[in-house]
Amino acid sequence: MEYLEFSRQQVTNLQTSLQCEFLRTNKAGSYANSTIVNCNTRKYHGLLVCPIKEIDGENYVLLSSLDETVIVEKTPFQLATHKFGNDIYPTGYKYIESYKNSPVTTVVFRVGGLVLQKEMVLVDNDERFLIRYTVLSSTMPATLQLRPFLAFRKVHELTHANTGANTRHLVIENGISNCLYEYFPTVNMQLSKKNEFVSAPDWYRNFTYDRESERGYECSEDLFTPGFFEVTLKEGESVVFSAGLKPIKTTTLKGMFEKETKGRDVQSNFEECLRHAARQFMYRSPKGCEVIASFPWTGLWGRDSLVSLPGLTLAQGDWDTCRAVLDTMSNDIDGYVYKNKGNIEHTNTESIDTALWYIRSVQQFNWNTKDVALTRKLYQKKVEEILNTYMSGENGNVIMHDNGLLYLPDENKALTWVDAKVNGVPVVKRWGYVVEVNALWYNAICFALELITKKSFQDKWKDIPAKIEKSFDEMFWDDEHGYLADFCVNDYKDFSMRPSQIFGASLPFSPLEDEKRHSILEHVRKELLAPCGIRTLSPKSQNYVGTITGTIEERDYAYHNGGVLMWLLAPYAEAYLKLHGR
Repeated sequence: MEYLEFSRQQVTNLQTSLQCEFLRTNKAGSYANSTIVNCNTRKYHGLLVCPIKEIDGENYVLLSSLDETVIVEKTPFQLATHKFGNDIYPTGYKYIESYKNSPVTTVVFRVGGLVLQKEMVLVDNDERFLIRYTVLSSTMPATLQLRPFLAFRKVHELTHANTGANTRHLVIENGISNCLYEYFPTVNMQLSKKNEFVSAPDWYRNFTYDRESERGYECSEDLFTPGFFEVTLKEGESVVFSAGLKPIKTTTLKGMFEKETKGRDVQSNFEECLRHAARQFMYRSPKGCEVIASFPWTGLWGRDSLVSLPGLTLAQGDWDTCRAVLDTMSNDIDGYVYKNKGNIEHTNTESIDTALWYIRSVQQFNWNTKDVALTRKLYQKKVEEILNTYMSGENGNVIMHDNGLLYLPDENKALTWVDAKVNGVPVVKRWGYVVEVNALWYNAICFALELITKKSFQDKWKDIPAKIEKSFDEMFWDDEHGYLADFCVNDYKDFSMRPSQIFGASLPFSPLEDEKRHSILEHVRKELLAPCGIRTLSPKSQNYVGTITGTIEERDYAYHNGGVLMWLLAPYAEAYLKLHGR
């Protein structure tokens, strides 16, 4: 078996297969996402999900699913799988013989004497989803019916049967086009072979998405179907289905499918899967190159994008893409303020540390390319602008005090990476002097002093690192605890055992001596390190929550009070390597 291949036994066990999802993305920012049995379990699932710039640039589910029925000797076999309330219907997963995800998503069905192969691909540079159906073996011709289900709604929402939808379709070459609502693009559904389209417009009600129910959200929606396509195939014959935002000449579909599958990676081991996954997060638009922070939720989210950028690009020797993203984000950062945008349910329009993560990525770009002259040429001006803005305090959300440290004056704003809110109040109030913000601040200044050699900059900043070293130690360190406070405000110091202090030990420039960094790392290892990440709060704390379940509010609270986050393994590993060498 290939690395990402599932046997019949695995696929037909819904407890396994409904937990396994495939994801395909393209450079246009679109994606296709569902479970491996094509039973949607999230409102984010869909076969054609696209950003629609004409509305608001956010992602919209257009084609939710495509149901197949095979008619053999006048007997119909429904190959689709859906959840309606507590019922699974149809139960097409029972006919799946095998599933693999490399180099393209491939499902094989066996129905009596018929073996049907289904291959799915998202076109790389076009908002178009293709499915190729091939009859691998059959004693007689079979009839294939394809019924599309349309949503036409934002990924965070659900749709319901309504009289406002335009349920009429237009006939185009070997297919139809639909546009349910004004301002939406048209979805053009076509086949590579002449077919019959049977018009039967209707709403199918109560599609149920269990993952949304688990997350505390509404979980039921209605989807519209305009009817179904019908085509006859004999043994060895293929037909390609296309769903795209533009109509296409159908004689080109088979060639397009072949072209899209050539050169795609075969993921035969875990490392190849990681490398392939890394490339899927790059989004190229007329504006430039950006990192999608996560699929299918977040979209473009500055801090997450910059934290992950070096690992997605520089770790693979891809300096050009790293530079393209940094160049794009240079235009998005105004002073230190980065306006977050994209598909997210809990939005904070500003963040305190995104610009500091930008400098950290520039630092890693410089270290990997070993081309200081290029880094100066590209990013020196923006780095200086960012530091000067922090020093000026002109925004009001952060102030540089005389002790050299940055201070967040508003307790009701969640401006660090711990940014979840419940009823408008931060889940974890972190204000005043915040530990990782000041660790990043110190590192940024030290790096800038290496990068920017002009006398005026050196004179302005050269004495500040020593001031911060003294203040940082006095403000955050405690000999009795043996680790750093999470934040300090007035006379209060919060010594909840949290992971943000790792950055005081992991960044290239640390304001702490090695002995204290060793102590921080040991406390994190004992209390926060888990097999697949770092806990956000020690189990010894009375506020600790061990699992992220329940209502939206309960999950938001648990996320930052004990939830295990994988991304924090990176600074932990960096700190460990710095101190131990291996």
